[in-house]
Amino acid sequence: MPKMKTKSGAKKRFKMTATGKVKAGVSGKRHGMIKRTSKQIRQNRGTDLLSAPDAKIVKKYMPYNR
Repeated sequence: MPKMKTKSGAKKRFKMTATGKVKAGVSGKRHGMIKRTSKQIRQNRGTDLLSAPDAKIVKKYMPYNR
């Protein structure tokens, strides 16, 4: 049986935690920051955990990262 391939885009964008959850960067930080409130900018720092349905999809893209 050949090895399964990992999606290159997924391995660049997502990281797995030790408990198997998926971390991703928060959206909405690239441009148009003038229209965002200070609270939004502050809360969007760092990374966020994906919801369970989204994490399920990402885990299919990274079969060896569990």
